Amino acid sequence: MGRMTVKKLLALKGKRRITAVTAYDYTSALLAEAVGFDVVLVGDSAAMVIHGYESTLPIGMEEMLIHARVVARVVKGPLVVADMPFLSYQTSEREAIKNAGTFMKLGVSAVKVEGGREVADLIGKMVSYGIPVMGHIGMNPQKFNIYGGFKLQGRDKDELLKDALSLQDAGVFSIVLEKVPAESAKYVSERLRIPTIGIGAGPYTDGQILVFHDILGLIPDMNLKFVRRYLNGYDLFKQALENFKRDILEGNFPSPEESYE
Repeated sequence: MGRMTVKKLLALKGKRRITAVTAYDYTSALLAEAVGFDVVLVGDSAAMVIHGYESTLPIGMEEMLIHARVVARVVKGPLVVADMPFLSYQTSEREAIKNAGTFMKLGVSAVKVEGGREVADLIGKMVSYGIPVMGHIGMNPQKFNIYGGFKLQGRDKDELLKDALSLQDAGVFSIVLEKVPAESAKYVSERLRIPTIGIGAGPYTDGQILVFHDILGLIPDMNLKFVRRYLNGYDLFKQALENFKRDILEGNFPSPEESYE
């Protein structure tokens, strides 16, 4: 099918489910490319799973550009979307367009902006300047301090729909629905022309996304209700490293076959 584009992604609504995953570095990008996801998101979740912070707030443009540059260089098939980090778009329209444009120059195909009606006008401006935007409503991780944690949002499905429609009217090509009741996600998804991508939003969205490290079980204390672990990666990697350490101590590594004459 060739490289995924915004237009192709829009055409998937109602035809088949959209597949998406996050990536932050060469290894995760290489795997996402090999599997052939529709969307690869360079998430500001890197703040937590790569840099070890408790929320997405500490990461800035400098770090995000490093992650985006690598992923955009490696991923050739999926649509590459970069998260706009906290305070990269809230301070001014000029700053938002400049930062989004900087991502685009690195080779990403679109940016993702958190927020509903409060960011619709800004998104409209970004789209008018040729910057494709993915929306993000429901639980916005960048509002972590307002919520008092990563708490369920979107119980009022009509208010959630108002946010979704405002973003659709502003020109977003898809919307992430995060940590909302399944029925709210269904209600919104059925009333939009554009696809929805769920994370902790139940089975009725047009697509699904999870964080790379959560899928592979790489962080032992990251236990979320909506995450399905497909591998206990932390224990497997830890065991391999323990085996390596043991072989060093016992003189079993390197072997003659692993040494040069």
